[in-house]
Amino acid sequence: MRLVLDTNIVISGLIWGGVPRQLFELGRNDQATFFTSSVLLDELADVLARDKFADLLASKEITPAFLMQRYGILARLVKPQFIERTVRDIDDDAVIATALAAKAGVIATGDNDLLVLHPWQGIQILNAADAVEYIQSNIRQ
Repeated sequence: MRLVLDTNIVISGLIWGGVPRQLFELGRNDQATFFTSSVLLDELADVLARDKFADLLASKEITPAFLMQRYGILARLVKPQFIERTVRDIDDDAVIATALAAKAGVIATGDNDLLVLHPWQGIQILNAADAVEYIQSNIRQ
């Protein structure tokens, strides 16, 4: 299954675990292939470098660079094309453009502006729990 993770899902999975981390496990077990773009990686780096994460990352003895490297091992880079404005937040258009370039079947996100589009041009736009369930059900078939 070809999958694009929104930045909020990547951060949750890398830092806190829970259901978003289950998506990473699907990738590590070759049940999902992650795709990203330079725009999404730039956003991830920017968010991880924010002050609100500094103490948390320091307490876990990890750095934003380490998390970026860890995610970079799992995700394949694609170069999205420009798309017409689709979502209220222009940053969300980058998620959709990345999914189109990757020919992804699923976008996993916690962003309501994206979730309300489900499905969009054949792409399932799901929260982390629904994405895990969707991928696992397609593996069993």
